[in-house]
Amino acid sequence: MPLLRLFLKPGVDKQNTEYGAEGGWVDADFVRFRYGLPEKLGGWTQFGSSLVNFVGLTSCIYTWNGLDGAPYAALGTNRKVYVFYGGAWADITPIRATGAVTFTTVSGQSLVTVNDAAHGAIQGDFVTFSSVTGDPGGIPNATLTNEFEIQEVLSANAYTILSPTPATSTAATTGTANASYQINVGSDTSFVDFGWGTGTWGLSTWGTPRPASAGLSLLSRVWQFDNYGENLILQLVDGSIFEWLPSGGISTRAVIISGAPTKSKFALISTPDRHLVCFGTESTLGDPTSQDPMFVRFSSQEDIGNFVATATNTAGGQRLTDGNEIISAARSRGQILIWTDTALHGQQFLGPPYTFGFQQLGSNCGIIGPHASADVNGVAYWMSKDAFFVFDGTVKKLACSVQDFVFEDLNIAQASLVNVGINTQFNEVTWYYPTLNSDRINRYVTYNYLENVWSIGTMARTAWHDTGTFDRPIATEYLPLDTEATITTIYGLTPGRSHLYNQETGVDANGLPLPAYIYSGYFDIGDGDQVLFMRRFIPDFKNQVGDLTVRLLLRLYPQTSATPSSLDPYIITPTTDKVDTRARGRQIQLRIESDELGSRWRFGTMRVDIQPDGFR
Repeated sequence: MPLLRLFLKPGVDKQNTEYGAEGGWVDADFVRFRYGLPEKLGGWTQFGSSLVNFVGLTSCIYTWNGLDGAPYAALGTNRKVYVFYGGAWADITPIRATGAVTFTTVSGQSLVTVNDAAHGAIQGDFVTFSSVTGDPGGIPNATLTNEFEIQEVLSANAYTILSPTPATSTAATTGTANASYQINVGSDTSFVDFGWGTGTWGLSTWGTPRPASAGLSLLSRVWQFDNYGENLILQLVDGSIFEWLPSGGISTRAVIISGAPTKSKFALISTPDRHLVCFGTESTLGDPTSQDPMFVRFSSQEDIGNFVATATNTAGGQRLTDGNEIISAARSRGQILIWTDTALHGQQFLGPPYTFGFQQLGSNCGIIGPHASADVNGVAYWMSKDAFFVFDGTVKKLACSVQDFVFEDLNIAQASLVNVGINTQFNEVTWYYPTLNSDRINRYVTYNYLENVWSIGTMARTAWHDTGTFDRPIATEYLPLDTEATITTIYGLTPGRSHLYNQETGVDANGLPLPAYIYSGYFDIGDGDQVLFMRRFIPDFKNQVGDLTVRLLLRLYPQTSATPSSLDPYIITPTTDKVDTRARGRQIQLRIESDELGSRWRFGTMRVDIQPDGFR
């Protein structure tokens, strides 16, 4: 029999059944589509010369160049903020308060009580002691001159830390020190309400609901970064806004922007006019209780600390109407796009006397989370709670061949974790999201906007930044049980670390095999009314390195269980010229798999020898 080309449409189709998706692909992992053909994803390696561990779950990565051209990177987690410069990382988490403390010790115990009236700390916060005197409880001053994680809040005036060495005597209110408290930590997951069990272990008494005043938030902590010149703007989503100045050196910390709103949902620097715009912010400046989730407030031009509108400046504000709260915003071509939970608005610079004009661009097209949108050359893509959208001058819903697969298994309670990554090298926008059985990011869905195809997989990335400052995309993975040492020594540090990777580097998962696979829909002869016999196939792979496994799954009817062919599986080496199969069935599914270290491949157009047959 003559050989036939096996043509398979690009993209993963989860909207149809495996039989209905004949002539296409129905499942994949670590596979992308390029030029209409599937290939294994690029791998990743650690960022920098050694693996760096960051405290907490990373929600935002941002890169930029200083005025001298030097590359910078910022990374914000639910517990810390870090900055990279000159090959080194530093902790720039803002300091919220300082105070004078004393210590209470118990002989033989490492748990030390710290006494500080109205300290304002919560469990898991970080405190650094300096100018320690008195060797409290026999613990050397140098031992306590360090950074500690607060283990338990005993009262408004006392909390505990874990000393690296135990006390040698029992002492009350002994020794003195200066304490610097970093801003309260946030959660790495979102809560449905403040009921029983909300928050960290031991935060409140057993059997009582957690009060909102206990420093809890319903949403996981998310950061939003931007630039004002070379300075870094740090918006704590639903919190305060800070600034970090490279001119002060990498060892300096970010500081709150005096005069800016104290509570906002999001923030951006508008271009080219350079206003600091706060979204979902205070209607009464400086009063967090006046936060209006639909109110937009902007600073005076070139003065990001001046939000008081006068006749001689360009500060001002505007309340939007369609929606319950502003979720996100992004700079796009000629305007800032503002997403609420239900609509899309545009903000355009007009100049005096109105400064900005606002218009609604679409309805019933809200966004799912603060980092769920991407702008590519003036075209915006975003994920809502039930669909994907694009704005290219008009809001349109994207036709998605995996829509039900994604949204029927989406954990809406953790929507604030959803984040998007742009990979311009491969014309891809990828959303990373948590499934119903997970409170963590554990899946991705990718849209190739040039070829209009979709793919899916299980790579978990909590934040992503495209090439630009660095020649590879960089992204983070969160390991909630990781206890590895971090860039600074912190005593009593609890588990949970982020790892930073150079993506699209090599073909392996940071030194481990990257298991990739793709499954086709079932194909048949005619309308499936004949039994077929596949005698052989000729594999066609480009740039293949390592062995591949090809499997043929056979079925008589769409609802019957699939069985492998008699010679299955078939190992394809880079030099395999043909494969004898002896596969017989009404429908056949093609599966391509690889899990070797260093493996690489790109599928071509397989030739198959198929003929009608019957069962003996």
